[in-house]
Amino acid sequence: MSSVTPDQPRRPAAGVGADDRPAGRPPGPRVPAPRAGEARRSRAPLAVAAGVAATWAALTSYLPVALVLGLAQLSEDAGSVAGALRAGLGGWLLGHGVPLATDAGPVGLAPVALTVLAVWRLFRAGVHTSRAIGARGGRSPRQALTAAGAVGVGYALLGTLAAVLAGVGGPAVSPIRAGGTFAIFGAFAALAGAARTTGVAGLLVERVPAPARDGVRTGLVAGLLLLGAGAGVAGLSIATGGGDAADMIGAYRTGVAGQAGITLVSLAYAPNATVWSASYLLGPGFAVGADTVVRASEVSLGALPALPLLAGLPSGPVDGFGAALLAIPVLAGMAAGCLLARRLMRRAAAQRTELAWPALLVPAALAGPVAGLLLGVLAGASGGPLGGGRLAEIGPVPWQVAGAATAVVAAGALLGAAATRSLSKGRAAS
Repeated sequence: MSSVTPDQPRRPAAGVGADDRPAGRPPGPRVPAPRAGEARRSRAPLAVAAGVAATWAALTSYLPVALVLGLAQLSEDAGSVAGALRAGLGGWLLGHGVPLATDAGPVGLAPVALTVLAVWRLFRAGVHTSRAIGARGGRSPRQALTAAGAVGVGYALLGTLAAVLAGVGGPAVSPIRAGGTFAIFGAFAALAGAARTTGVAGLLVERVPAPARDGVRTGLVAGLLLLGAGAGVAGLSIATGGGDAADMIGAYRTGVAGQAGITLVSLAYAPNATVWSASYLLGPGFAVGADTVVRASEVSLGALPALPLLAGLPSGPVDGFGAALLAIPVLAGMAAGCLLARRLMRRAAAQRTELAWPALLVPAALAGPVAGLLLGVLAGASGGPLGGGRLAEIGPVPWQVAGAATAVVAAGALLGAAATRSLSKGRAAS
């Protein structure tokens, strides 16, 4: 009878230590092998995962629009649930860049806040679809593209359905235009989430040369600083014209709920005003109708629609202390160049090397085109027609904004990076 019991482990054989292992077996805890026939973790079918993710992204970006537009339509004797849902479909399509055909002309001025919300929800749809099909961390471009393409197809079907429903008793919308726009919109936004989840984004970043990575980061920082400055200037302008904005909201006579809805609609267009303000600081300015211009050196306006956001428009060219605002874009580029130089100098110090001038100036120069591309894309997204006639042109000209941002940010980043390195070297020498 064996003397081994569950509470008394078997003694090692003579000459064999308790910690001895066969050759080739790594040290560490022993993990039991999987049982034969053990079922692997199930994965959702691609069509189901993409369909659910695209539908959820559509709902979470559509319902806030329906709620806001429903409030904006409320008055003592008007407004209905069906009307709010139909108006929400039109606003939702508009936020994706799908124009609406109305009796007053085409409406294509998209609220950028809604566009950002839709991009974020589709980004998450790409993340969830990639996880559901088991592609997380696989670093497979094929899986990332497959997940993004499936989300794009599902989103295109939803966009086509929304266009058909919105056209029943509402503004005419082309289902083909809506389907194609939603397919591209959904696929690209979901691809960003899928690339991050699968690890493809990290793989691509690793293959990009270090100067290009630093240049992209610096350009994005400069662009965000410019947008922050534009938001501050736009907010200050609207605050100084707050009385006129309040009068515009009160003129709608829709009651408290309706005025709250109009205010929320104005907030949805606040990012548009931010981009316009940044364009004003850069120099090209923007238009508020055909044959109009709003820039630092010239302001030419006609009759304006009663929109609260337009209450902060300048009445004339900038003068006096206001001219100091025009230095903000250069200062933003210099700040980004300073941050670039400090980061590269810390990296060089950790490697016990000296930062060479080409390694500093190349990414600083690349920051200009990156910031120009960012501001140009946003300028194009923030403008569009608000009907026919003189309201057919609203917003900045994208290529003008991109060119001005490229030149100003590149010059500022080069100046800031060079000054930071020279001053730091001088202090080290003393």
